[in-house]
Amino acid sequence: MKDTELYTALLGLGNDWRVTEVKLDLATKRVDVRVEAVRDREWQCAVCRQPAAFYDLAEEQTWRHLDTCDCRTYVHARLPRTKCSQHNVRQIVAPWAGPRSSFTLQLESRLIDTLKECDVTGCGRLLGISWDQGWHVVEKAVARGLARKQWRIPPYIGIDEKSFAKRHTYETLVCDLRRGTVEYVVEDRSQDSLEAYYRQFDEKALKNVQAVAMDMWDPYIAATRRFIPGAEDKIVFDRFHVTRLVTEAVDKVRKQEHKALMEEGDDRLKWTRYLWLANKENIPEWRQGEFAALRQMSLRTGRAWAIKEALRQFWDFIYAQNARKFFQRWYFWATHSRLPPIIRVAKTLKVHLQNILTYFRHRITNATAEGLNSKIQMVKEMACGFRNRTHYKLAIYFHCGGLNLYPHPLSS
Repeated sequence: MKDTELYTALLGLGNDWRVTEVKLDLATKRVDVRVEAVRDREWQCAVCRQPAAFYDLAEEQTWRHLDTCDCRTYVHARLPRTKCSQHNVRQIVAPWAGPRSSFTLQLESRLIDTLKECDVTGCGRLLGISWDQGWHVVEKAVARGLARKQWRIPPYIGIDEKSFAKRHTYETLVCDLRRGTVEYVVEDRSQDSLEAYYRQFDEKALKNVQAVAMDMWDPYIAATRRFIPGAEDKIVFDRFHVTRLVTEAVDKVRKQEHKALMEEGDDRLKWTRYLWLANKENIPEWRQGEFAALRQMSLRTGRAWAIKEALRQFWDFIYAQNARKFFQRWYFWATHSRLPPIIRVAKTLKVHLQNILTYFRHRITNATAEGLNSKIQMVKEMACGFRNRTHYKLAIYFHCGGLNLYPHPLSS
């Protein structure tokens, strides 16, 4: 097989294009492939796809292609222009590359594959592209994916925030709990931020929302109540957030008691923080004896931990009515514990009880959103953080949006 025939096959050119020259320069490890269009073929307008007459050839363009045996490979061609009765003179799109792209479709797909596995800087080192070129590929892929995506509001939504940088700078994330994808990213975690997402849909679409999982952040609650019909029965406060509030209260009790004991020279609570934060079954085997002895002591932290562990039974009920009765008993115990952090969190849960109990109707949590948060955190660490907020959003959509990112060759 001749070298021209080889590259004609590798580029998938078909009968309308031909490779006229392949030039190898071993000194620079470079291969240049020159492609020409067959003049007597039937041309189509690039806009309306209707038959159009050949007009002339545009200036020569160059596209980077997949490397050939460790040699950088470039495709050169002068693309024909057609004259359409409706759209006048238009340049056709190369079948091996997308519009206004400096890479062939095959290389762009390889870049996307690599960018999924590492950051832009790493992709640049592996495939020999610049940092700006890497982000341009990400930007184009996300724009392509969002344009292809069916725009609808998911029936089960998870709402969470993710920090962008220090000093309480956040992004609001809207997630599809069933598909496990990020649907929307917007700056800040205000009421307006979430309302910007809801405003994109009409009332009919918003009625299709079955449930919304979130934490007890008032701006999110207000935005959802304003836009989602029947929101009172659809907002579900995340069970893991509820558990975290109680666990944090236990830790506050431990800190207060540990400080008081240390002033008396008693260090029995030293190095025990994670024992009190853990669930009973997650205590390491080698520390179970130590933890059992601590629980036998008359410690305020031990009482707080027992209250926290008791609340876990709340989620095992099948019916909301039974769960409510259990909560009332637990609430009496918590508020009479003489432990201020526990009392405060119990009163907070009592205020929001109605939308904690909606869990028993919808059985959803924000675990999917938390999982996506973990993936986003991994992307942040891989990139050593983001200084550019636009790049941060693009990275979230690229890695967590469930988008069809790849370019598709146009039919000739």
